[in-house]
Amino acid sequence: MRGHFTRTSSSPTVPAGSDAFADPPHRFSVPLSATRRGARLARLLATEQLRTWGLPLDPARLIVAELAAKAASHGRVPGRSFRLTLAVTRPGALRIEVTDTRGDCLPVRAPGTSGTPAENGYGLLLVEELADRWGAAHGPVPSKTVWAELDLKC
Repeated sequence: MRGHFTRTSSSPTVPAGSDAFADPPHRFSVPLSATRRGARLARLLATEQLRTWGLPLDPARLIVAELAAKAASHGRVPGRSFRLTLAVTRPGALRIEVTDTRGDCLPVRAPGTSGTPAENGYGLLLVEELADRWGAAHGPVPSKTVWAELDLKC
């Protein structure tokens, strides 16, 4: 999945589909229905997988919950699923990816700018605060992948 990606810190990032993600020591990937139930299942499966790998649950499961909820609501295309992928991409880093079929709609953090709180847009603020790096990549058409990386303190 080569394409545009955003960077939220000065640390170098690895776009989806690069060699660093090709053969990680731990990798879990599953398609899920683009529904509220699928988003909940994403969080539950991620929690169980992190336990199996002996990795800390938080903040990873909170990030999974938020990205999966976004995929089920804003990335939803009727009849199409989204994909959750977890991987340890290099020693000490966990990469979370959620791929949906709305490649035309990259995520935008949009809290209120008029001094009054917005009704939405805080999910990505949460991801930005919890993740060490996050961004979005176009492709393969018609998809997009929203990803977040956590530096593990193991």
